[in-house]
Amino acid sequence: VFQSHEEDDRKVRRREKNRVAAQRSRKKQTQKADKLHEEYESLEQENTSLKREIGKLTDEMKHLSEVLKDHEKICPLLHCTMNFMTIPRPDALASCLPR
Repeated sequence: VFQSHEEDDRKVRRREKNRVAAQRSRKKQTQKADKLHEEYESLEQENTSLKREIGKLTDEMKHLSEVLKDHEKICPLLHCTMNFMTIPRPDALASCLPR
C-alpha cells in the first residue's frame, strides 16, 4: 500500500512537472511567434515606405528625362560635338557657347 501511494505521488509530481514544462514551451513558442509577427509588420512598413520612395524617384527620373530631352533639342553644345572631334583646341568649347 505504501509503495503504490509513493508511485502515485511520483506520477502526480511527474505530471505536474510535464504540465509546467509544456506550459513553458507554449509560452516560449508564443513569444517567438509574436516576435516574428512584429518583425514581419516592421518589414511590411519598410517595404511600403521603399515602394513609395521608388515611385517618387521614378516620377522624378521621368521628369528629368523629359527636361533633358527638351534641353537636348536646343543645346548648342550638342550641335558642336563633331567640332570637338576635329578641333583639339581648348577654345573649341568656347566657340560653341552662345555669345
